[in-house]
Amino acid sequence: MPFAPNFPVMLRTDDGVRLDAAHTPSANTDIGIVLAHGFTGSWRERPTRRIVHVLSAYGGVIAFDFRGHGRSGGETTVGDLEIHDVAAAVRHARVVGYSKVAVVGFSMGAAVAVRYAGLRGGVDAVVAVSGPARWYYRGTRPMRQVHWAIERPFGRWAARMVKRTRITRVPWDPIPMPPHEAAALISPTPLLVVHGDADTFFPLEHARQLHAGAREPKELWIEPGYGHAEAAATPDLIRRIGKWISMNLS
Repeated sequence: MPFAPNFPVMLRTDDGVRLDAAHTPSANTDIGIVLAHGFTGSWRERPTRRIVHVLSAYGGVIAFDFRGHGRSGGETTVGDLEIHDVAAAVRHARVVGYSKVAVVGFSMGAAVAVRYAGLRGGVDAVVAVSGPARWYYRGTRPMRQVHWAIERPFGRWAARMVKRTRITRVPWDPIPMPPHEAAALISPTPLLVVHGDADTFFPLEHARQLHAGAREPKELWIEPGYGHAEAAATPDLIRRIGKWISMNLS
């Protein structure tokens, strides 16, 4: 099945980073959906393009590469300064005419979406899929590998060579507000937390902590058999997310 057509976009953040992005329009809707990928991901990867294709039935989609990823400039700070990236994408969605904007984030993108909505506002709905509730989690093997890539020189080199992800060597100072605390600031904007019971990166406790930290209106979906982030997301799950956005922004 061919993907919905998209149009290249070049975004620039408030702190001067150039972002590679694309706009997939949707007819007869005033809803814009900003799609925020996971760590080492890209809007150009097939799983993300498939998600864009499905979501475009529910709104125009602005998909972008976070700083330090793919063709975007800068270096990733793994969830801190990336709120500027989401801000640039939301701003573009408003400029092209969408009066209502939802942000859908996966994994690292989920953490950034929650932090952006809580700290800066400016969106009408938030969906956090497979996201962490707190920082520095090392309780699973995949997350220990992620920390190795972030913290070790050889790990950063490998991420750059293999995944086209450029990771900053500068540690967080100060430590950013964790997602479960930022979630408390999102209300009255509706929040949907989605997590799989087969997630090998973050166990269900993260979804429950994120949901518990938020105020109403909020929902928590525990998805049986669902793994982690974009690669494991089925078209049916994405359609249900699209319907949730439509229902909350109608």
